[in-house]
Amino acid sequence: MATVHLRIGDLVWGKLGRYPPWPGKVVSPPKDLKKPRGKKCHFVKFFGTEDHAWIKVEQLKPYHPHKEEMIKINKGKRFQQAVDAVEDFLKKAKGKEQNSDGKGDSKGKKTPSKPLKILEEDDEDLSALKDPSEKDLTDSDPEPSTLERLGAAPGSGFKWESSPVKDDPHFHHFLLSQSEKPASSMEPISKRLKIIEEDTGSTSIQAADSTAINGSITPTDKRIGFLGLGLMGSGIVSNLLKMGHVVTVWNRTAEKCDLFIQEGARLGRTPAEVVSMCDITFSCVSDPKAARDLVLGPSGVLQGIRPGKCYVEMSTVDPETITELSQVITSRGGRFLEAPVAGSQQLSNEGMLVILAAGDRTVYEDCSSCFQAMGKTSFFLGEAGNAARMMLILNMVQGSFMATIAEGLTLAQATGQSQQTFLDILCQGQMASTFVDQKCQNILQGNFKPDYYLKHIQKDLRLAISMGDMANHPTPMAAAANEVYKRAKALDQSDNDMSAVYRAYIH
Repeated sequence: MATVHLRIGDLVWGKLGRYPPWPGKVVSPPKDLKKPRGKKCHFVKFFGTEDHAWIKVEQLKPYHPHKEEMIKINKGKRFQQAVDAVEDFLKKAKGKEQNSDGKGDSKGKKTPSKPLKILEEDDEDLSALKDPSEKDLTDSDPEPSTLERLGAAPGSGFKWESSPVKDDPHFHHFLLSQSEKPASSMEPISKRLKIIEEDTGSTSIQAADSTAINGSITPTDKRIGFLGLGLMGSGIVSNLLKMGHVVTVWNRTAEKCDLFIQEGARLGRTPAEVVSMCDITFSCVSDPKAARDLVLGPSGVLQGIRPGKCYVEMSTVDPETITELSQVITSRGGRFLEAPVAGSQQLSNEGMLVILAAGDRTVYEDCSSCFQAMGKTSFFLGEAGNAARMMLILNMVQGSFMATIAEGLTLAQATGQSQQTFLDILCQGQMASTFVDQKCQNILQGNFKPDYYLKHIQKDLRLAISMGDMANHPTPMAAAANEVYKRAKALDQSDNDMSAVYRAYIH
């Protein structure tokens, strides 16, 4: 295989584990980030994301010679956006090079041009590129400038090496869990990777983009268990497996486990067995009763808890249930964290959930790679119960908003207005969002395939109203919305998407 000579500023295709090749640029690593030992590698910044990673030289290809080949094997929208970003960047870089070639000294002589340094405005610490007079990273002879090399022919016999992320000791991604410094002293390498401490004691960990390139996550070596493979749990487990975590699964309906066993998961016969086999066990079930039964029932979680075992409750339940579960888990020497998620089945599948966590801070830190695999952002909110409160408030707002949108669509129809025009106008105003557009389009198409069950959003509204009662705080808007969802349930819409609340207005 021909040797690939690369240096700072080169555009490349980088491959991470089992994930598709992605366009990137060789850049200087942060000063405090050590180069992995072993095979030669380069630090690459990927276009269209905020990801950076050490990539072995055999997993890199020059950008231009292999562009057509890569475009043929990857048709995703995010991939195309990344390619477009490269092309826009090249146009700007070429313009700068042409401008520099046109400049001369006072005697009309041209100043010798230096190889172009490819740089983006948001590179921050990654922007300190080496001087072109220095040797390239492969210690080979100096190469032509980047733009000159882009026209070179493809190297013959070039093949990708394929190895899972978890088996690659040279793989290092600059995320929170990989920082060699305490979180409080982290440098702002990425605008989207940060920790925020507020007076309330809450903390936010924002990881790099979790879709196209989150194969760069280094999985924890802890054994992970997962109980509950519903709409949300299935996507979460899939992303944990893709990122190289060792996962043992259990579901009340055992057939749902089959697909994940094929993907490499292990099977637990009971919740107690899963907990006894694993270091950290997550659960994601439908409601407070299911959450309690899972822990306290026959062959339940509590029977498998031993000192040091971690249990993470991801179900959206009331704070009283969280307090009860926390007490029984810790009474057996276990460690407890609640971590409900904001999102939908689609966001779960894409690894773009928002995780709200509270309880044992050390468990939260131990779950870092898991949260990065399943979500785009996680927040630590303090003592157990706080995440449940925040989650119910968020879902109360979302459920009420969805009911109002449905009310607006049906009122438009009742008054002779075009529902599509109503949506078009709505999506051009201040309330424009992906949520509004997708839900409304699905309503107009009569598509109520569940992305978030209607019965679950009604349950969340009910729990939020109860929480308001306990705090002596009025929730009249949520109460009104709750009645509409109850009517939709009476019309047999429970197992449809929450947008099926629309049908409560037309029957």
